[in-house]
Amino acid sequence: MLASKIDQQQQNLEALVTSLDEILGLVVQFDPKKYGASRNFKNGAVSRLSPYISRDVISTLFVYEHLTDIFEDLRPFEKFIQELAWRDYWQRVWQENNIDVELKTKQSPVLNSGVPKAILEANTGIEAVDNAIQELYETGYMHNHMRMYVAAIVCNIGKYHWKEPALWLYSHLHDGDWGSNVLSWQWVAGSNSHKKYYANQENINKYFDSDQKNTFLDCSYEALVEMNVPDVLTESTPFEFKTELPKSNLNLRADKPVLLYTTYNLDPFWRKDMDANRVLILEPEQFEKYPVSQKSLDFILDLSKNIPDLQIFSGSFQDFSEHISQPIFFKEHPLNTHFAGTKDSRDWLNPEVELQSSFFKYWKKVKKSLPEFA
Repeated sequence: MLASKIDQQQQNLEALVTSLDEILGLVVQFDPKKYGASRNFKNGAVSRLSPYISRDVISTLFVYEHLTDIFEDLRPFEKFIQELAWRDYWQRVWQENNIDVELKTKQSPVLNSGVPKAILEANTGIEAVDNAIQELYETGYMHNHMRMYVAAIVCNIGKYHWKEPALWLYSHLHDGDWGSNVLSWQWVAGSNSHKKYYANQENINKYFDSDQKNTFLDCSYEALVEMNVPDVLTESTPFEFKTELPKSNLNLRADKPVLLYTTYNLDPFWRKDMDANRVLILEPEQFEKYPVSQKSLDFILDLSKNIPDLQIFSGSFQDFSEHISQPIFFKEHPLNTHFAGTKDSRDWLNPEVELQSSFFKYWKKVKKSLPEFA
């Protein structure tokens, strides 16, 4: 029990790491040997790198190349490399689709809207789930397997539409990548897959160190599919959230170009040797559509401190660009399609591989292009 508590405390500390040296330390410390077999368990050998990949402090390519430097053969770690490819894949799906609506199939049945009050208050009666929601509020972290459990409870047991609950979870996650988050919710709800995802109490007990019984999930999978909405999930609350952005602090040099950073590009190595104004733009419209908690925003701002002399502009790109004459440089992202200037590519595992109709078709092409797997 004590060892488990120490592990959890260490994970919580790691979730708050923001300095570049500490982040690179997490990359170095990660050992992928046990990842494939243990990743679905509460205290499994997960990397804890997702918040930094989501914010592009480090990239999927950066992590991959680090592993190639220390391991001659990456084939035993294919499951982890595959997870890196998932991150690239979701970005490509987002680039080419409106992911705020059903991607493939209309979710059905949908009987409720908003977010279950029991989820918001961490009061579902499923102890492992409620503890994970409390941890989310405190640390900005939720295990990927638990995210699937929560989405399954909300969408497939509570029969809520996925959109507002996905926004709720995204708003609190330090690794809040709207692409991977919302498309995963759609996958669980059956609107981005051929079937819905369910998990019963036995499954949760197995992976999250629990022995709870007599909950609304303590039944067979056949019973879950046919279940009426449990009373504890019937009361709902509309998702309403407002992100308070910091004030602008611009003092631009007119003789220097502008490198424009966003919440999805905080890469301290990007054009590092370029003599330029460096500006983090926080667009109110983005945060109105995809709000984040104060803790998540503080995490983002702390990460931005790894970029020397970074200034902040809270406002639209149009307002920013109308008041400057310098060349603008930025990195591609689905939320940046209205930016104008020189667009740099993100660091994909392989930028030549185009979006495919399924992840595994995409992964097959990416895998074939990687020398260590060819």
